[in-house]
Amino acid sequence: MSAMSRVIRVAAVAALVVSAAAGTGATASAASWPNPSTSVPVSQTIKVTGGTYDGGLKRFYGTGALGTGGQSEDQGPIFELSDGTTLENAVLGSPAADGVHCLGTCTLLNVWWEDVGEDAATFKGTSAAQTMTIDGGGARKASDKVFQHNGPGTMYIRNFQVGDFGKLYRSCGNCKTQYKRNVVVDNVTATAPGKALVGINTNYGDTAKLTRITIVGDSSRKIVPCLKYQGVTSGEPTKIGSGPDATNCLYTNADITYQ
Repeated sequence: MSAMSRVIRVAAVAALVVSAAAGTGATASAASWPNPSTSVPVSQTIKVTGGTYDGGLKRFYGTGALGTGGQSEDQGPIFELSDGTTLENAVLGSPAADGVHCLGTCTLLNVWWEDVGEDAATFKGTSAAQTMTIDGGGARKASDKVFQHNGPGTMYIRNFQVGDFGKLYRSCGNCKTQYKRNVVVDNVTATAPGKALVGINTNYGDTAKLTRITIVGDSSRKIVPCLKYQGVTSGEPTKIGSGPDATNCLYTNADITYQ
């Protein structure tokens, strides 16, 4: 077995340990950030059209049109995942362009963002039955959003860590076509500074379920677990409230632990 194969095998075992802890109700501790020895420049989007793309825990970073490091909404991604595909064991360095685009059901397993560009990953597609699963990994330095949800369906974020961020998740507030969207966040550690874990549009029936959330370094509790918006199809959405309820923001104070 090669050294790289051993690294990948260890990452896979770590993911299984985290998943097992999730099944028992225990909170798994945050994994250590990888330190890739190999960096891969990406000048054109890597399109994953079938099966699994294993990044071998290499660092991928944008160059050329993907290397501006800006916040433009029309940037291309480093990776584009077609329906039914998986990206695993990858580190997105800086600049990261628009991260990862998911065009339908997809899985991101043990994926890390060292310095989020516009967004870490965007969930697109058109089916209400589609799912995007982020399992393991982490993201930091996201001045705006980490995960952007533009299409319908459900996003799962579990066994993840985030730090120095705006929002961990945002249901699109002003997409031209709006949908009911769902997000399930479980076993996530968020380290201040940060603004909110999730932002959802209650007028479109969005739901956010939060369990086993740990917030670190936020003694004044400025990080809002669940923000509620009035979404629109043009213009800017309106913030209309926050906090748990029985319809949209599905959690209790017991689901949030402060350290």
